[in-house]
Amino acid sequence: MEASGRSGAEELEVGGKRLFKTLLNKVGLVLLIGLLFIYILTSPWFLRKLYPFPYRDLVLENCAAYQVEQYLVLAIIKTESRFHTNAESPVGARGLMQIMPETGKWIAAQMNILDFRTDNLYNPSYNIPMGIWYLSYLKRTFDGNIVQVIAAYNAGEHKIKRWMNEGIWTGQLDSIDNIPYKETRDYVNRVLFNYQIYKKIYQS
Repeated sequence: MEASGRSGAEELEVGGKRLFKTLLNKVGLVLLIGLLFIYILTSPWFLRKLYPFPYRDLVLENCAAYQVEQYLVLAIIKTESRFHTNAESPVGARGLMQIMPETGKWIAAQMNILDFRTDNLYNPSYNIPMGIWYLSYLKRTFDGNIVQVIAAYNAGEHKIKRWMNEGIWTGQLDSIDNIPYKETRDYVNRVLFNYQIYKKIYQS
């Protein structure tokens, strides 16, 4: 009986070691897959696929001309249209940078674009320079405060001025939660997030 008991204990020990080794191998495989997944998600190649930089020459040329940071422009296009040239919002904003037709007419007049038609807003050759010019205008209007510029691009400059004049929002980064429009709060946060990602990927 004792010999049989020792044999059973030995078999149990061997079985336990085998089970432990099998589990260890499976855990190792899961960890390896997890590390590979993290590597892919954080690799420059994958991030550039998620955060592309199309129309590079057009963006860089107009950013230089109007003194606007390219990462801000890319973040806004990513947030507004995800780089779909034919994008149109429920309220009628058009193109890559989602410019409203009436705003487009005003911008075209300021830029002295004589052949402008509202359908031109679907054309990147019009939409991108006009959107960047408008960001430059907002940047001058709000003394270079990028948070206010982003909020104004979404809600309009007059609402931003009113919120700040009435003490509803300070216009600063640390008080974004006080922006009264949820859409604008979410928009500012998304653009700032995309801005940081674009800067991380392309600044080098």
